[in-house]
Amino acid sequence: MGSGTVEQMIVRVGQGFDIHRFEDTPTPGRVLVLGGQKFPGERTLVGHSDADVIAHAVADALLGAAGLGDIGQHFPDTDPKWKGADSIEILRTVASMLATDGWNIGNVDCSVVCERPKLAPARDAMQAALSSAAGAPVTVKGRRAEGLGAIGRSEGIACFASAVVTRD
Repeated sequence: MGSGTVEQMIVRVGQGFDIHRFEDTPTPGRVLVLGGQKFPGERTLVGHSDADVIAHAVADALLGAAGLGDIGQHFPDTDPKWKGADSIEILRTVASMLATDGWNIGNVDCSVVCERPKLAPARDAMQAALSSAAGAPVTVKGRRAEGLGAIGRSEGIACFASAVVTRD
């Protein structure tokens, strides 16, 4: 600080959202994936990739916070390259994009809205997988829609995520 200049840290916040409906007819070999964790025996979600709504919302929040667009721009569902993709790897790629652009990920907090499956038994494993991919703490909270709307009728799963990123 002897030079008389004060460097200021830039702090930005991003919001992410994703929603997928449940498949009407199970696809053989497909399993429900949330936060990088498999939920065998549960209804699966419709999606071009593995339809991991939590990983998608986290990636979208990070991209938005860094001003790098959105998940659809970088990983379009029209590109065969992303068919069946592991969304944890998509998140890992997004974290790398932020690092390359000079951003540090502070943390990401998620609220997952679903009637089932119950998330609590897998919460620690989901947080560990997401945090490892992001290179920063990611927290996951389960919420119910209390029977209201499409999510409350168990027609799908939604996730809201908020991310903090910094740059020196």
